[in-house]
Amino acid sequence: MQAWKTVFKVFLASNRTRNRCCLLGLKELYFTPFTQHAAYSCTTALFNPRDKSDERFTSSKIKKTFFSKQHKYAANRDDNLKPAKAQRGKVSSELQKLRFEDFSESETGRVLRHNLKESESTEGKELEIVFGAAPCLLALTQSRRKPSRLFVKNGEGPQREVILRVCQEAVRRGVQIQRVSKQTLDKMCGGKVHQGLCLQASPLGFITEERPMTSHEVKNPRPLWLVLDAVQDPMNLGAILRSAYFLGVDRIASSIHNSCPLTPTVSKASAGVMEVMEVFGYRNLKDMIKVKAEEGWQVVGTVGLEQCSSESAVVPCSDFKMSRPTLLLMGGEGYGLSPELHQMCDVLLTIPPHRNLHPGVDSLNVSVATGILLHSLLSTRTGS
Repeated sequence: MQAWKTVFKVFLASNRTRNRCCLLGLKELYFTPFTQHAAYSCTTALFNPRDKSDERFTSSKIKKTFFSKQHKYAANRDDNLKPAKAQRGKVSSELQKLRFEDFSESETGRVLRHNLKESESTEGKELEIVFGAAPCLLALTQSRRKPSRLFVKNGEGPQREVILRVCQEAVRRGVQIQRVSKQTLDKMCGGKVHQGLCLQASPLGFITEERPMTSHEVKNPRPLWLVLDAVQDPMNLGAILRSAYFLGVDRIASSIHNSCPLTPTVSKASAGVMEVMEVFGYRNLKDMIKVKAEEGWQVVGTVGLEQCSSESAVVPCSDFKMSRPTLLLMGGEGYGLSPELHQMCDVLLTIPPHRNLHPGVDSLNVSVATGILLHSLLSTRTGS
């Protein structure tokens, strides 16, 4: 009898201990790492033996409960954080007025096909994709193109000020705006640097009809026209346009044949200057130069060091001063001025180096040489 009472007391004590351990286990399940859950499971299994059918606190059960609770906690945490995240990514009131259409990355092909179809159905004129912040902004503000649609990179954070300004200009002009993924923008502009903006618009081309000189050219007694002969690299052409605009060239003329057209790549390389400054195209530069020479303009050509043995006078650019209206002729990459234009020059300029040059690097890039020559000539012009 005494032995039976002792066994009964031990059973009650172990049962109270087991219930307390269960409560502690549930408490620790939310605040302790999983390794402690496993240790607790092993400890309770040693001190509280049970049948195999009792699976309430097996190791696999604890794992399942722990992970389900952890997943539920993470889901609740994400739900709680969503409003705060949206609050941080909230953009200004100006952008809230814009009607964006969200596109997923899987819809890239549909967007591109729609753009192609829209290009073919716009009054028989093809549309092109202008990319980059400055080209898109100037294409909208200068009104030389007919914009169709503006594409903006989809992002969660606040947009840059320049992107907001481009969007505001698009809204002001009634241009539809769409938000697309970066992958879509990359495909639209051929992988070039788009800065999160692409504008679908009508193309720009050379001005082919002769126009009277502008008021600025009339007031300037010594205008300078830059004449480009077969410049084929769009990056060079864009850099030349940017330098010419900055330094104060009055007009830019280019040959149409064997020359780079005015493409979106040229506009991006020019930092948008192509959207502002007109470029005149001539099918026959020789006829235009001849007319200007008869009007008293001075025709100035450029040569490299290897061409300094010409019959025409070769003068270092630093020694030349503009004394009358001038045409500055720049040849294309590789061959320079064509022979027929070379013979029409009154004087030839060269840029002297300041060191002994290796035979493989004895010349300058055409855009760099153009910038140096323009600065040298325009710095000597008076009466402007």
